[in-house]
Amino acid sequence: AASKLEISMPAVVEVEVGGIARIECNFYIPENASYTYIDWFYVDRSNRQVRLYHITASGVLEDDTDYKKRLSLGADKALSISSVTVQDTRTFVCQVGAGSYGVGENSTELSVYKVPKTPEIEPNSGGISVRSSEVPEIARCVSKNSFPPPNITWHKNGEQLHPRENQVTMPSTLTRESSGLYTVSSALYAPVTREDRHSRYHCTVHYWLRGQRHALESRRVKVNIFYSTEHLKLQVVSSSALVKEGDNVTLVCEADGNPPPVFSFFKKNLNEWQDLSSLAEPDSGVLNLHEVNKSSNGTYRCQSLDLDDMTQKEEDVDLVVNYIEGVRVTMEPSSTLREGDSVTLSCDAHSPVALNYQWRDGKGKKMAEGNQLFLKNLTFETSNTFSCKVMAPSVPGLEQSKQVSVAVEGKPRIVAISSPLYVRQDEVVNLTCKAIAFPRPTVQWSINGTAHEYMDNQHVASNLTVRVSHDLLQAGAMCRVSNKLGVSEKHIQLVDQKSTAESQGVIIVAIIVAILVVAVLGAVIYFLHKKGKIPCGRAGKQDITKPEARKDKIVVEVKSDKLSEEAGLLQGANGEKRPAADQVGESDGHRP
Repeated sequence: AASKLEISMPAVVEVEVGGIARIECNFYIPENASYTYIDWFYVDRSNRQVRLYHITASGVLEDDTDYKKRLSLGADKALSISSVTVQDTRTFVCQVGAGSYGVGENSTELSVYKVPKTPEIEPNSGGISVRSSEVPEIARCVSKNSFPPPNITWHKNGEQLHPRENQVTMPSTLTRESSGLYTVSSALYAPVTREDRHSRYHCTVHYWLRGQRHALESRRVKVNIFYSTEHLKLQVVSSSALVKEGDNVTLVCEADGNPPPVFSFFKKNLNEWQDLSSLAEPDSGVLNLHEVNKSSNGTYRCQSLDLDDMTQKEEDVDLVVNYIEGVRVTMEPSSTLREGDSVTLSCDAHSPVALNYQWRDGKGKKMAEGNQLFLKNLTFETSNTFSCKVMAPSVPGLEQSKQVSVAVEGKPRIVAISSPLYVRQDEVVNLTCKAIAFPRPTVQWSINGTAHEYMDNQHVASNLTVRVSHDLLQAGAMCRVSNKLGVSEKHIQLVDQKSTAESQGVIIVAIIVAILVVAVLGAVIYFLHKKGKIPCGRAGKQDITKPEARKDKIVVEVKSDKLSEEAGLLQGANGEKRPAADQVGESDGHRP
């Protein structure tokens, strides 16, 4: 066991600004003797000890100091300081008096810290030219509210930069705020090259905490670097791989300089260059050509001008526009065509690429492939419009069409007429006559009325509105259609519906009478069969066509009114109705 008074304290106590610092004072007195007093002090800037507490067995005396409202004592006599500030960074002393064992003391260094804020970096906002005659400022970095003061380092693409004479410099500024915290700022000056357009810069603030080095990094930033154009590219941009007439084409000029140069566009016409810059989008390097055609073919040039060093570059591109022109259709023979004639249609066109031809009729139905279409035995019904479609298989979507009319002449032919027409006298009816012909015919009626004509392709239709008279019913009407090539006429028969109804009544009555006669004849034959007058076996066949007196008598009896009455009353022994023929036979058997 120790034979003298011993006091142990931590060498350093670290606490963050605003926190609570607890400084312990552990002591040992031989033979478990009691202390006489315990005093707490702090060492001021004059290296003088200023007492904070005087502790005895009878009580605790707190001295009147700047710490008075922030101090407290623990049960173990440890000193606690609340709301620590950077000014509390000093030495604190614990002194213990133990009577005959003397006086002992020890001290603790209170270290106050404040973790700096994440550094803020701002790149050069104006941009930097690679041609700059002075070493330019790349960026600035600031870290605020730290204690003790940190230091800042600079990094490019993740690698730390180091000062180089007349090349790389990093001047720093340290500012102590009224709160006692520090703000440190730093600037990076370094030359740049064209490759630095992709470089990323950041700064790092370094500080110590609990004996270890810590760091906080800023965001990565890029710097706007100015450099001249080295390469110029001009390309044709179109919705399809091969440009065709009617397409919208864009010429895009791209330069690798920064800022982009001034662009100008030209088109070569013979030996001269036509300035198209006024048609280009301002400051974009884009020239839009709308609905290009054959005349859009040619060589185009883009010219760039760097305003930094006034250097020029130029690039050419050829625009090839695929087209079809001169589509025409010829007809052989070219003279007037009549019904029954034949004709050959030929289609021709010009294009820098191979062409295919296709024929369609007026309804769009495909008729043939190739540049010729042969039509034979022409009629009015033959489609009078044909289309030649010219296509370029190697250029999707490149096609043109040409229509031709084939007029077949002939005298009129009446194709439809409203005859016979069932009418009633004095009613108003429409008479219809439809014909086909070319040239257009005229339609005439043999009677007066209100006529309306309609044309549909080669067809002409005439509707005549008339009131039915007795004479019209008797004579009917005549439709006459004519043109310079001939005449065609047809008669319309009008039938009186009243007479038709009477005729139909007579026919119905006749049918009913015929049905009754057949029914009576069937009953007679059945009656004869039951009476045995007509044997069914092969051997007993009789020729009922021979005139016999008995047969005549039977026929007379069948026609008797009493026969039907008796047949409805007689029944068999089992309660069922018996056949009428049997009943008649029995009746005959009882006659005298």
